[in-house]
Amino acid sequence: MAGQSNATVANVGNNPFLRFVAALSTLAGWCSAAMIVIAVFITCQMIFIRFVLNGSTVWQTEAVIYLVVAATLIGLPYVQRLRGHVNVDLVPLALPNGARKILCYVTLSVSILIVGVMLFYGYEYWHFAWERGWRSDTVWGVRLWIPYLSIPIGFGLLMLQLIADLVAVILGIDKPFGLENA
Repeated sequence: MAGQSNATVANVGNNPFLRFVAALSTLAGWCSAAMIVIAVFITCQMIFIRFVLNGSTVWQTEAVIYLVVAATLIGLPYVQRLRGHVNVDLVPLALPNGARKILCYVTLSVSILIVGVMLFYGYEYWHFAWERGWRSDTVWGVRLWIPYLSIPIGFGLLMLQLIADLVAVILGIDKPFGLENA
């Protein structure tokens, strides 16, 4: 929207922890965008080889799939920082400030818990692939720990961003759900 302010971005104030997490989330967003651009270039290269040169493509489809999945996972903290996820704020808008704050604490805490479970099992899955030397069942034979690494990194950074969001609300640096007082 034209004229929209940065009110949708999580506030960090001068808090060094919040600034550090915001920088990490922004870096993750840039990495995610780079992965999407690389995936587009590989797709174009694959189309050229297949349909212009009538050649075979061995690694391109698999690489694009891994890049897009990794971009999605690595981009999670950046989307959270920008509050770019789908947001239904009917309930928070209807609540008085105190109840809104409690709902925010509960929502962020439950989100941290769920993402923590995802991080735990994602790390375990990545570690199995690393420890057991898993490879994809394709001609390319990618060592699967490489693409699977995006699972614990993405969920770890998302959990860190959620913790930062909770800290910002607790310290009064940010408003619950980014909404001004009623």
